Amino acid sequence: MAKHHKINYIEFPAHDLAATKIFFTKVFGWSFQDFGPDYAAFTGQGTDGGFYKSDLKSSSTTGAALVVLYSDDLEKTAALVKEAGGKVIVDIFDFPGGRRFHFTEPSGNELAVWST
Repeated sequence: MAKHHKINYIEFPAHDLAATKIFFTKVFGWSFQDFGPDYAAFTGQGTDGGFYKSDLKSSSTTGAALVVLYSDDLEKTAALVKEAGGKVIVDIFDFPGGRRFHFTEPSGNELAVWST
């Protein structure tokens, strides 16, 4: 697959890097590689990326890009988000082509999950 001019990496701020890593591991099965105490990278999740220590957070309400994940079972994923300490901030809704919900993880970053 050609890589030229393709999205290659995404970075998120995280004020509680440890809690963010635990959350994504529990809910989505991600694993992380630490690069010092203030950065953790993930790979193999569609697009690679990382979390860096910061008091900022990514939110679509402030104009940040919304990263959307996919799930085969939207209700189960929403339940896992809540069980792992995340917050569903927009309940499951229909849109042309599928359904989705929005959530924040322990550091406050907003993401969404969709399904057909």
